[in-house]
Amino acid sequence: MLDTQLQSLPRLIADAAEPLPDIDDPAFGAMFDRFGDARAVCLGEASHGTSQFYRARAAISKRLIERHGFTIVAVEADWPDAATIDRYVRHRPARDLDFKAFERFPMWMWRNEEVDAFIRWMRGHNENRAYERMCGFYGLDLYNLAGSMEAVIEFLDKEDPELGRLAHRRYGCLEPWADNPQVYGRHSLIEGYARCEVGVVQMLQDLLKKQVDCFGAECEEWLDAAANARLVKDAEAYYRVMYHGSAESWNLRDSHMFDTLNMILDAKGPNSKAIVWAHNSHIGNAAFTDMGINRGELNIGQLVKEKWDDRARLLGFGTHTGTVAAADDWDEPMKIKRVRPSLPESHERMSHDSDIPRFLLDLHEGEVGRELREELKAPRLERFIGVIYRRETERWSHYSEAILPRQFDGWIWFDETSAVTPLPGEQRPGEEAPAVEETYPFGL
Repeated sequence: MLDTQLQSLPRLIADAAEPLPDIDDPAFGAMFDRFGDARAVCLGEASHGTSQFYRARAAISKRLIERHGFTIVAVEADWPDAATIDRYVRHRPARDLDFKAFERFPMWMWRNEEVDAFIRWMRGHNENRAYERMCGFYGLDLYNLAGSMEAVIEFLDKEDPELGRLAHRRYGCLEPWADNPQVYGRHSLIEGYARCEVGVVQMLQDLLKKQVDCFGAECEEWLDAAANARLVKDAEAYYRVMYHGSAESWNLRDSHMFDTLNMILDAKGPNSKAIVWAHNSHIGNAAFTDMGINRGELNIGQLVKEKWDDRARLLGFGTHTGTVAAADDWDEPMKIKRVRPSLPESHERMSHDSDIPRFLLDLHEGEVGRELREELKAPRLERFIGVIYRRETERWSHYSEAILPRQFDGWIWFDETSAVTPLPGEQRPGEEAPAVEETYPFGL
């Protein structure tokens, strides 16, 4: 019976799949008009280093921004780094603080030609528009603890020196560990208490009281400061719990990203609409993968579905083979690696065997036939490649089970893909890490 299903599933996929034009064809973005009425459209990726995923997300985002009124692009990146990009795309001056965007590992994830082309398009799109109609670029993640503390202090030193003095004192507790917060987490575990928790929580509370409802264009800096204070608070907790188990730290991180997304949407008003760029592991509804079923993990996709239901659309991406930009381990140099062909019986192999090189599979109830939907409801392996790719242990390192039509609202397929192209200044395979442009994107 299993063999019969495996033979029939690619045929059913081929019958239901909508072939996609070339990414650069305007018709590509138009294929996604059906999702234009959503409050949040979440665009995934099966790896952090694949050109087609970035280019496709850019093409879809352009369409949603131009035709459907989306004004928020929120990405799986740290708030202070993305805020530097946002100042560029919304024609605001660079911060006085000498801040370098995306200078830390993995640089290639955001400092690549594909992202660079999109943010320059955003700047052009925003030119001569009223500020409230401009599209902003925001970071949802919580890793840049040092950058966020510096941003809060710099802002308050100018705008509210009294509160700024409090920020210096409260953040002084974390300052020794700002560039290596894992050490703070380890010390907290050994000592058995959170030595800096009270100060960072109080700092956020004070900022939110001060900010009140000041969310207009003239108050953008307050929103930035509040987001950075929230990052510091959640990062302090994240590095404490990371030693207690992966589920707790994962859930804190994705909850932070979801809360940040909500903060942006609330700030921009009830009619605001957001596009989210993040990995499939964050975008696909975790409740229907190994993450939620067996590991007790949640993610952005699950949380936005619980809040907005049909007004949240989750689009996953997949590939069979090609090349990817990835490292052997954390903080190691980027390499261009060959992606192994997908495993038999996986969602990717079923898509590959459909013999359609590029397609959209709309997984809405009623959009695909009952027979296909029922067969796709069987849990199957799905590949997840992050910034690290270990070919030798791929089955155990990069595959997990998922129920595709419950995980995503749509499945975007590229049969063969290629690695992103790092920007000049990015570390390339076999090279020493070069000096990076300190003013990116303003200096290019």
